[in-house]
Amino acid sequence: MSTFQTALSGLQAASTDLQVMGNNIANANTVGFKSSNAQFADAYATAIAGTAPQTGQVGIGTSVQTIAQQFAQGNITATNNPLDVAINGSGFFQFNYNGATVYGRNGQFQLDQNGYLVDGGGGQLIGTPAVSGKLTGGSGPLQITATSLAPKATTSATVSLNLDAAATPPASGTQFSFNDPSTYNYSTTATVYDSLGTPHLLTTYYVLSSGTGGSSGSGQTWNVYYSINGTTASGGTFYSDVNNPATVQFTQGGVISGSASMVISGFTWSDGASGSTIALNFAGSTNYNAPTAVNNITSDGYGAGQLSNLSIDPSGIIYGRYSNGQSAILGQITLTNFKAPQGLQRIGNNYFVPTYASGQPLTGAPQSGGLGSLQSSAVEESNVDLSTQLVNLIVAQQAYQANAQTIKTQNQVVQTLLTL
Repeated sequence: MSTFQTALSGLQAASTDLQVMGNNIANANTVGFKSSNAQFADAYATAIAGTAPQTGQVGIGTSVQTIAQQFAQGNITATNNPLDVAINGSGFFQFNYNGATVYGRNGQFQLDQNGYLVDGGGGQLIGTPAVSGKLTGGSGPLQITATSLAPKATTSATVSLNLDAAATPPASGTQFSFNDPSTYNYSTTATVYDSLGTPHLLTTYYVLSSGTGGSSGSGQTWNVYYSINGTTASGGTFYSDVNNPATVQFTQGGVISGSASMVISGFTWSDGASGSTIALNFAGSTNYNAPTAVNNITSDGYGAGQLSNLSIDPSGIIYGRYSNGQSAILGQITLTNFKAPQGLQRIGNNYFVPTYASGQPLTGAPQSGGLGSLQSSAVEESNVDLSTQLVNLIVAQQAYQANAQTIKTQNQVVQTLLTL
């Protein structure tokens, strides 16, 4: 009868192997799925304590020692969804699923009606939230609530330009006039914003005051004037004092000598916005023998914006891109790893839960502490190799048939004995 039991154990082991491979094949297209394989151990009768070890033992079959999970990296495939995220390396996403904390590798995310980042099963993605564009350092479900960006008044601006060293000053005795282009060499405009987000045009005017070759051997000096519209001044435009212009001094090498800046103040906005003071800097400007041209204009102000799209960088930072051209940090996706991930328990829905065998969760930012990096607009495919699984399936089927043949053979032996 022991032969029957031995063959039966082989049948059971082969059946388990077939089930494991069948589950792998069924999940070949499941995003983030990790395959498993059945591992077996031989079985022998235990010797009685104190007796001499027997030689030439005959085994009594096999048993399934464990169903080992394989956490090898799956292929990463690009998608059209900016909220799809693939983990390249170690780690798991953390979710709040019906009040329980679970983990998984499926990074197919979307926004629910409350702005939470969720997966297909409704699990809320856990990470580090942000407040006013700064990470809080805490942990919780990631929620996108900043659908609009408040305006920011301009407080500083930089105009970098080249003022042609071959220019000539206006005619001697000419008084500068904002409305007479013949009284200045060049002008340019920049956009600035008040506290309500209303854009205004800031125009700067440049007049060559003195050329090179003076007794001091210094470079050219340029006077700078400005006007700004949308103010409560007469005609709606505020003008600088023509008798006290700012100056930009260049060296004979055509670069700024010292610092060159001016402060624009003393005006109020006609739309009722808070009063502004704008520090205007000319850092990076040059005085080469080349046509006058603006190289760069920057300012720290902007108007109100609406959220237009989201993006996620490899470190998990979620950026909101707004219609006013600005961006803001809205949160950070964190990853969690375990000392022994093979000890995690599957609970379905692409989720794992920790057990005593897996160890405690270790959570951190992607690309730190051995955690993988993230790739947005991409998903990690199942790591099931169909070719290998199908070949192994044939081997397992043959093992099942062979064990069944053992039972059939033993049955024939028993029938022979019964006929004696």
